[in-house]
Amino acid sequence: MYSKTDITTATWGEVKAMPRYDMAIIPWGATEPHNYHLPYCTDVLLSQAIAFEVAEKAQEKGIGAVVLPGVPFGSQNPGQGILPFCIHTTQATQTAILTDITESLRRQGIKKILIINGHGGNSFKGMIRDLAVKYPDVTICQSDWYAFIPRSVAFEESVDDHAGEQETSVMMHYYPSLVRMDLAGEGKAKSFSVEGLNRKVGWIPRDWSKVSEDTGVGNPLKSTPEKGKKYMESVIPALVDLVCDLVTKEDLY
Repeated sequence: MYSKTDITTATWGEVKAMPRYDMAIIPWGATEPHNYHLPYCTDVLLSQAIAFEVAEKAQEKGIGAVVLPGVPFGSQNPGQGILPFCIHTTQATQTAILTDITESLRRQGIKKILIINGHGGNSFKGMIRDLAVKYPDVTICQSDWYAFIPRSVAFEESVDDHAGEQETSVMMHYYPSLVRMDLAGEGKAKSFSVEGLNRKVGWIPRDWSKVSEDTGVGNPLKSTPEKGKKYMESVIPALVDLVCDLVTKEDLY
């Protein structure tokens, strides 16, 4: 997928010719199994595809948004990191990556950053708070693209956490050739035996080796590209508005 807003494929000539740089968008995901039917890098692939679409639509509105190469490594639960080629990065590593990106962009005069996050295990709030203190002139915003629009807008399954109907449908929309529905498991998952954990009274990370046999949480078998497209028709305009407002509004309060 080529996009003129994508630094991964853009040339210096194209970058130099851009009239203005208002914001950098960082797609951030993970490298982990996604049931039997989706790629290991599903999270970053989706974040990239969404970032490209958002940046291009923002540029149509006169906003100079550029997409950085996606970060393919995220935070993993116990039981995931033992699976072949599932890569876990610590909070310290992710903080170092985000800090280095922020410092680099700040030197170049780019002080608005949006992280489009595609991995539920990633949490940037503490990092962003620390960087806001260190660099009060830089605005860093995080968006979990899959979380701010209710799944019920397009999807049927009530339990849908990982490689289920939502994620599979959106992959079908953006990358249909990478989805192998003939291989898909049912994504059956076990709940905690402690009801307070299921009710979110308390939280601990799930041991993925005990939760799911196929690494999925949520049934992907009702997934369709049409559902993915319908969901993104709500997500993309909201993200474009966010980008435009973050750039154009001098006072955020």
